Amino acid sequence: MYNLIVLAAKPSDWTHEQFIEWWRGERAEVTYPLPGLRRWLHTEILDTMDERSKGWDGISILSFDSREDLDAALASEEWKAAVAHVGSMRGRRMIFLGDEKVMVPEQPVS
Repeated sequence: MYNLIVLAAKPSDWTHEQFIEWWRGERAEVTYPLPGLRRWLHTEILDTMDERSKGWDGISILSFDSREDLDAALASEEWKAAVAHVGSMRGRRMIFLGDEKVMVPEQPVS
């Protein structure tokens, strides 16, 4: 899998709960149609391990089969619509791209 990873913080005038509701609701609706999207994981950040990690609200991992599939999604009309949807939101974000390597496979629940 090739991933687009977004670490994001809410706008200063939003609550954490408002931001997560927007991200998993309204924002999700414009993300689902991305061509080639194979998996989407979203983590609501509820706590941190140290002071340097504070101030973030969530992480999204959008997974594609390859870098080429991600590039095609980024060139799509659906991506343009997703970018337009964010508009001038004043939150912070960091975006990373990378190749996924499974280090411990998911274990069946017994």
